Amino acid sequence: MPRIARIVAFGCGLAGGVLASQLPEFSQQYRQRLGGSIDELTRVLQHFDADAQSSGETRDSAILRLRGNADTLVSRQGVAMQGNAERLTRLENHRRTMIEAGPFMRVALMMRDGDTDVMEAAYQDFEPAVPVTEEGILAAAIGFIGAWGALLLLTGFVRSLLRRPRPRVARV
Repeated sequence: MPRIARIVAFGCGLAGGVLASQLPEFSQQYRQRLGGSIDELTRVLQHFDADAQSSGETRDSAILRLRGNADTLVSRQGVAMQGNAERLTRLENHRRTMIEAGPFMRVALMMRDGDTDVMEAAYQDFEPAVPVTEEGILAAAIGFIGAWGALLLLTGFVRSLLRRPRPRVARV
């Protein structure tokens, strides 16, 4: 294999390693955002629960009362509060699942079941970091080997196509 192809493959391997190493870091920043979202929704619902209780209501009865109100604004607030309660439950379950999962499963769970709003916010503020955890280093190695190996296979395939002898046409 020509030297230039090995150099390019090595460079692509390094790029793949750097990119892959950021997945665990993004997952970690996503989990931080997830925790912040849970904390904020918990605070909102605690205030709502306190207001409901001071009016002699439970959360569910207060939401039903708001949703059944003829005033559109009040009715929409009931729908929004019910959505907040459902989202809080969903986010708490997701965080619990991620905590119980192993390092690489966290990345998979985030990609499969992640909250899109939290993920987009994490992406907007994402800051790459040097992978110093076992998970980050292993992800970098897998990314390097994947990109490097794929490029070497591709160049080998192209070279084999170029080397094939062309069938000779007999002249009459």
